[in-house]
Order: sequence, then structure tokens, then C-alpha cells
Amino acid sequence: MQTKLFKVKFIKKEFENGGSIINTLYIPQPIIKLFSKQDLQPSMAFTGDDFDRESELKAFDQTKQGVKGLVDSRITKVPRIFIQPPDVFPKCITPFHLPVINLGGFESDRLRRTEIVKEVREAARIWGFFQVINHGIPESVMKVMRDGALRFFDQDHEVKKEWYVTDSSKKMFYNSNVDLSSSLPVRWRDSFHCRMAPDPPHPEELPPPCRYTHRVLSKQVTKLGCSLFELLSEAPGLGSSHLKDIGCADGLATICCYYPASPQPELTIGARKHADNDFITVLLQDHVGGLQFLHKNQWVDVPFVPGALVVNIGDLLHVRN
Repeated sequence: MQTKLFKVKFIKKEFENGGSIINTLYIPQPIIKLFSKQDLQPSMAFTGDDFDRESELKAFDQTKQGVKGLVDSRITKVPRIFIQPPDVFPKCITPFHLPVINLGGFESDRLRRTEIVKEVREAARIWGFFQVINHGIPESVMKVMRDGALRFFDQDHEVKKEWYVTDSSKKMFYNSNVDLSSSLPVRWRDSFHCRMAPDPPHPEELPPPCRYTHRVLSKQVTKLGCSLFELLSEAPGLGSSHLKDIGCADGLATICCYYPASPQPELTIGARKHADNDFITVLLQDHVGGLQFLHKNQWVDVPFVPGALVVNIGDLLHVRN
């Protein structure tokens, strides 16, 4: 079984040192715990005197086939570069109910809009995470988006190699992990990133399976993003255009993540604990699920809700507010 995530991120217009500031999966900043070098004890992941991490990373990267290439080769053991240290936080056993906010009527009904603004304010304040339904993007369009991403990852490895790069400053780049050179274990996933605004790529700069879906996605989600920024502006009592006026909706990036089934799932992870360096992330999750966030020192599952989109409040919006 595999899972796919289609994410759209509203980001800063400029990138620091020419590189990307985008990450994946959001954990609210006040409760985040990132791995430090001290967390990665040799006994956890890097065992054996014969383990040459640098050589194994280089060999993996040079295949240009990503994690899916490993799975397609029918490996039965996870390479050591992927082995993760044990998590210090338990999975949630207390039933938490992540807010699902119905956006229907927020443009035409003033009373309903007031109620929605209140719901958004509470969800952003308490959780930093919520789902939205009746958001204006048809389920048929979301299916096209998911299918387009899957078609890309299901292509022959020789075809995908043409798009494989490690230069994250490009408008479109596909690889397994952008931080292979770091001291952290490699994540069990492949992904491709596209910067769609303010300077969108030409159609020929995108892989054929994604050219149509990304154009559709950008238009649809930009409209939704602007609506969310209006609600988030009104939540603390500001004018509805405040966040758009200061440029929060100017940058847009899409990330498609593919998490193949692992032969040893207890040793691997698709995304490490982290926070997103953006304003908001709008995430389309498939029926397999797997997304979690940290709440009161427990990992909470984000349930799959048909037709819903997950909204994450990023670091830059935390700073603004």
C-alpha cells in the first residue's frame, strides 16, 4: 500500500540564498521537536564499522530512481541510510477531533461568515491544523490532481530520470530527498516540487503527466488560498485584505509526495518532525492517510475526509500574528 500527498504552499516571494524555503508536513511551531545531532546515537541507526554512509548516499542518489526504485527492485531490508531513531512521543490514545470547517456560504451569508471566522480563529489558535469542506474545488478536479501525480511517479524510471535534479533552486525539481547531504536519516519518500507563482514555469518545463493538473491546481487553489487569507485576516479583527496586502498570497509552490510501502515500516518514516516555513499549506490527502501532527506531546492522526482539504498554519503566519 502506498500513499500520496498533494500539497500547495503559499510562500515568500523571495528565496534565501537562491534556495527553497519550503518543507513538507506541518507541525505547529510551539510544540515542535526537531532531531538534533545528539538525538542520532550510533546505536539507533548507524551501526557496524563497515557502514560508509557517504558512499551509500552517493550510490542511492546516482541511481536517480528514488525510493520507488528500491521498492520496485523488491528489496526485503531497508538500507541503513533510511533507518530512523525511535520516536520519543507516543501515538495519541485520547480521542481528539480535528476541526472540519464547512466554508459553504462564507461569501454570500454575512452571519455564516462570522461563524466561520470564529471557527477558523479557534482552530488556528488551538490546533494550527484544520480541514475544510465545501471549499469550492470539485472532487473531480482533486481526483485529476491525485491521478496526475500518480502517473508521474508510475512512469518508467528511465523517463523520470530526465527530471531528477538536486538543485532545489529550479522551478521544478524531482528527487527523493533534497537534504541527502545532511546528517539525518533519509526519508522514505519521493517528491517533486513546482514553483507556480509569482513566476510560473512554461508548460514544457513541467513533466507531461502534470502539465494540465498543475495549471488547474494553481488557479483553483489560489482562489481558495485568498479566501482563507481573508478569513485568517478577519479572525484577529483585521481587515479582510490585510494578509493579501502584505504579500502572503504572492508565492505559490506545489509538492507531490509519494510514500511507497516499506519492507520494514517500523524503521522508516516519510517525513520527520518539523514546521513549515510558509504562510499556509493546503494539503490533499488520499484515502490511505498517514498524516499526523503533534498535539500535547502525542501524535494525532489526521483522518481522511472525502472531499476535504487540510490547512496548516505555517511559521511565517505565526510570526505575523
